[in-house]
Amino acid sequence: MIKSLKEWILVFMIIGFIMLIGNWIGYDILPWDALPGIAILIGISLAGLIIHRLLPFKLPSIAYIGIIGLVLTIPGMPGAAQIVTYTTEVTLLSIATPILAYAGVSIGRSWFDFVQLGWKTIVIGMVVLLGTFLGSAVIAEIILRFQGII
Repeated sequence: MIKSLKEWILVFMIIGFIMLIGNWIGYDILPWDALPGIAILIGISLAGLIIHRLLPFKLPSIAYIGIIGLVLTIPGMPGAAQIVTYTTEVTLLSIATPILAYAGVSIGRSWFDFVQLGWKTIVIGMVVLLGTFLGSAVIAEIILRFQGII
């Protein structure tokens, strides 16, 4: 458990640094303004991973991370307003970029395994991506029309 915790902290520190740079370059949010929000997000993620390891339930760690984040930001919870204030300084794209890069590297490391899955996997992946894109576009169109923006 201690070895995993050290690895998680190292990965989160690297991703947090990339998030700070992404926020600064892409959105002109200074690193010291975003640092508390990134630290909170890292802490919530670490807590979710630890709980996932300790509890015998078969829930994915992302469920624990989401539940912790939800509970901590419920209006009326002590410190919820401060957590929301700090984390709003961290943009979504600064979070998504290093995570997607990490996912790409992990797929690249197991490229041979990916190729073994065959051409059907690529077709299914493309259909899933297309469906997700079209579904998001339709939902956005409906919401924007409903709000009178378009």
